[in-house]
Amino acid sequence: MDELRLDSLEGVGPVTSKKLLDAGIHNIMDLLVRGPVDVSEITGMDIEAAIKLVNKARQQLVEDGKLEKDFVSATVIYKRRQDIGKISTGTNALDMLFDGGIETQAVTEVYGEFGSGKTQFCHTMCVNVQKPKDEGGLDGGVLYIDTEGTFRPERIVSIAKANGLDPEKVLDRIIVAKAYNSSHQELIMEEVGPVIEANKIKLIVVDSAVGLFRAEYLGRGTLSVRQQRLNRFMHLLTRTAETYNVAAIATNQVMASPDTFFGDPTRPIGGNVVAHTSTYRVYFKKSGKKRIARMVDSPHHPEHEVLFVLTEAGVSDPEEESKKKKKEELEE
Repeated sequence: MDELRLDSLEGVGPVTSKKLLDAGIHNIMDLLVRGPVDVSEITGMDIEAAIKLVNKARQQLVEDGKLEKDFVSATVIYKRRQDIGKISTGTNALDMLFDGGIETQAVTEVYGEFGSGKTQFCHTMCVNVQKPKDEGGLDGGVLYIDTEGTFRPERIVSIAKANGLDPEKVLDRIIVAKAYNSSHQELIMEEVGPVIEANKIKLIVVDSAVGLFRAEYLGRGTLSVRQQRLNRFMHLLTRTAETYNVAAIATNQVMASPDTFFGDPTRPIGGNVVAHTSTYRVYFKKSGKKRIARMVDSPHHPEHEVLFVLTEAGVSDPEEESKKKKKEELEE
């Protein structure tokens, strides 16, 4: 990782390097993730100097082949997209919805009311990402940013056992960061670079991305500040996913829209800020004992919905659950 050292950049000496390290910027990739405005604010550096520094970092990453050149043909982009990692959900229905699984270099937002299966889905993906590539995983670790106290290692154990994996090994590869307030949530996101590299992280889960911001900024008078801070957090998450080639799942809460006369009045929190920074938006809702997942927004997926259920193995196909019940009845 010597090529990513801050002092490998032209013009960055010991003083500048120490200033950046003290501000939580550990390597060249972190410079790109944080951006010139952020770098200027946290280090006291002149904005013009920060812009030059970030541009140098980007240029070096391009030369090292870690980032695309400024101008490339669509053919090159298409070929590179064939190499993007995908994490299988473990179900035929959801894999069809996501066109193979959850993508790296993208933020997948999952929103829905309580009990719709968002956290269960996140726990399932924490296990699936650790599977070998030939089994639909990426053989990588997980960073789970828990803002609502919903992470349950017991659930990970049951899902791992159902998938034939060693529960202890699966738990060891999940790094949990408990966020106590929105400022702490932002701080965690700023410090993820070294954690990703040290633990070979391939999936970042934020459950939920908006909850703490929603709880702390009450009333219309604070809406502007809330949206600005939420915008910064979501952009950090997006840039981290793209720069470090990891998948990101952000769950979101919902509210009822009183001006909706026809159709589903459920709307995700966060408005356009979350909508524009999420690559994919998926809506989960309850339908009896089953769950419905609908692709609401995507650059290339059609709007489509599928059925899934929640079982010991996490999210599952409805027909798989039916087969299991019939098998149990026959055994009895």
